[in-house]
Amino acid sequence: MPGARRDSVAFTVVVTVLVSLGALAILAVLAFSGAPKTLLLATVLAALPVGPLVGCYLWLDRYEPEPRSLLAAGLLWGCFVATAAALVLQGVGGFVLTFTDRQSLEFVAPVTEEACKGLFLILLLWWRRGELDGVLDGIVYAGMVGIGFAFTENILYLAAAYNGTDGSGPGGTEALTATFVVRCVISPFAHPLFTTFIGIGVGIAVNARSTPARIVWPLGGYATAVTTHAIWNTSTVYGFDTFGLVYVVLILPALIGVVGLAMWSRSSERHMLVSALTDAAERGLVPATDIGWVVDLRARRRSRAYAREVGGKPAERAMRDYQQATIELGFLHHRFLRGTPPPDYATRGQQFLQRIDQLRPSIAFPGQVVPTR
Repeated sequence: MPGARRDSVAFTVVVTVLVSLGALAILAVLAFSGAPKTLLLATVLAALPVGPLVGCYLWLDRYEPEPRSLLAAGLLWGCFVATAAALVLQGVGGFVLTFTDRQSLEFVAPVTEEACKGLFLILLLWWRRGELDGVLDGIVYAGMVGIGFAFTENILYLAAAYNGTDGSGPGGTEALTATFVVRCVISPFAHPLFTTFIGIGVGIAVNARSTPARIVWPLGGYATAVTTHAIWNTSTVYGFDTFGLVYVVLILPALIGVVGLAMWSRSSERHMLVSALTDAAERGLVPATDIGWVVDLRARRRSRAYAREVGGKPAERAMRDYQQATIELGFLHHRFLRGTPPPDYATRGQQFLQRIDQLRPSIAFPGQVVPTR
């Protein structure tokens, strides 16, 4: 476990330092991008799709909610680190290799931006692998990074449109409105969608049994993200008709497919947890009668409401902690049954069991006897 703690500290330090540096760089860019009122308006407009998008990913992430600190780190990474690094790489590439604006849009931007966004997932896979249990976790973290990246990028695009510095016209309200509709209404999910392919590759790699598969899946996800991103960017060069065709033929089907995969993954997690916890119950690790109350989302909400009714907020917190520890144990035990347990499997498993044993005597599910305190 000391190794796991060192990895966690290393991850926290690296991400914190890079986010701080990225924030300084982006703030400097924004300071030279327009008047304060323009930037304020652009920031407000760019923020409008953020809440609904984050809400969608949190809704998906309900069986085993990821640590809010890591989700926030993903958002901040997208907002500052990925955007700042991509701007630097594209600037250096344009200066050293003399890329044209069109080449930068069609090829350089997809390669650099997806690499900078995907690096957060690679750091998770390297230092915080215990937080990644499969495809759904990869999708959620990738979505957070993509949302953060799109937010900052949209500020820059909206400010440039209003100021008339984007090359599309004199600027003003009409240009701002057109940019807002395209980027924040029609396609706010574009960047999260592209990076989701990396998340899927990382999620598969976590449970892969062979070392080559753990390398190939993330690389394949990155290649798919870059390809989709490049096609999307290229479509904007040839006018609205081409953009609309790519949107309908490629982007919407890809989005529907990813949403379907996420829903299927969440449904699969339910069956997987039932199977893993049933095996754990047969080994005497958890009570078999608790499995339904822990795995079924509706039953979980009902049991928390019941705990709050009979014991107030402390009882509800105990119920929530018990359910979370049991779910974590279920994911960990599933990886053990698959033959792909993490290196700290035994230590983490003991921690979850200790937490379960500590909490179980003080909680009761609906229909059970409420313990005396």
